[in-house]
Amino acid sequence: MATTTKATTKKAPAKAPAKKVAAKSVAKAAPATVPEGFAGKKVVSMEATIWTTAGAKGSTMTLPEEIFGKKWNADLVHQVVIGMQANARPTVAHTKFRGEVSGGGKKPWKQKGTGRARHGSNRSPIWKGGGVTHGPRAEKIYAVKINKKMRLAALATVLSRKWKDGEIIFVDKIEFAKPATKDAKLALLALAKGTGKDTLATKRKNAAVIAFASKDTIAAKSFRNIGSLMTEEVRNLNPVDLMNKKFLVIERPTESLAVLASRMAK
Repeated sequence: MATTTKATTKKAPAKAPAKKVAAKSVAKAAPATVPEGFAGKKVVSMEATIWTTAGAKGSTMTLPEEIFGKKWNADLVHQVVIGMQANARPTVAHTKFRGEVSGGGKKPWKQKGTGRARHGSNRSPIWKGGGVTHGPRAEKIYAVKINKKMRLAALATVLSRKWKDGEIIFVDKIEFAKPATKDAKLALLALAKGTGKDTLATKRKNAAVIAFASKDTIAAKSFRNIGSLMTEEVRNLNPVDLMNKKFLVIERPTESLAVLASRMAK
């Protein structure tokens, strides 16, 4: 008797119906325009406000990027500042060798027979009042050579950092009829209140450098008795003074920046 086998066919699982995704219109915002080299960084505005000595806002001006737009370079600034401090270091400490001390020409006592140690001079370094061994000498030179380009680049770097940190104040004009510390204090207080930088007037030490476009004896004498300030001409600004003071006040900015630009161009 023959047996018949039936072929079993497996049905493929039914596919799940495709879900209909509702198309949503997503409005993409246009990417903001970022200057080259500043991607992901905070862009510092180069527009500066010019203040009056009464603490009121005046006109505005655009700062040159070659002076106030430099990147911070700590190694360069450190090298220039340390070099300038070394160049300003006075060689005051000076000691004398045994041959330079007056006296000591006579032998203290005879060579033998006294029971004491032998000595040939009471100006020996082991005697009181004698010469000094390995002491400081004024012959040592601490001066360090600083290239001109390095010094100017460090100055621009410090100015750029102070501008970025909001520590530079531009004033249209600082002038007094006669030297008067009282008038200088009133102008300083008004300027600090108007700009919102209270420490400009309250900081007791190293508050600010006031830079004049040209020599102004009356204004310099007016600020001379305020111990937290120092006055200087713009052409003499240097990284050491700027790093030692919190703020920089620049008067007559148009003329002052022209002086700075001529220095950087040399």
